[in-house]
Amino acid sequence: MMFNWLSLVTGLFYIVLGVVVIIYKFFFTVLEPAIAYAMGAVLILYGIFRIYRAISRIKDSGNEK
Repeated sequence: MMFNWLSLVTGLFYIVLGVVVIIYKFFFTVLEPAIAYAMGAVLILYGIFRIYRAISRIKDSGNEK
């Protein structure tokens, strides 16, 4: 159960990281704008996926009890 909540927090972290990469165009090194937008979009999408998966697992674990 704790893993599901941790996955939810991790998803939020990925979304914030994606927004930061898009705004500052920096991820361990200065990025070209096109690469920053693409990388930021991938991070945001992955964060949304993690949150969706965590919510669905939390709902499923609630139905089992």
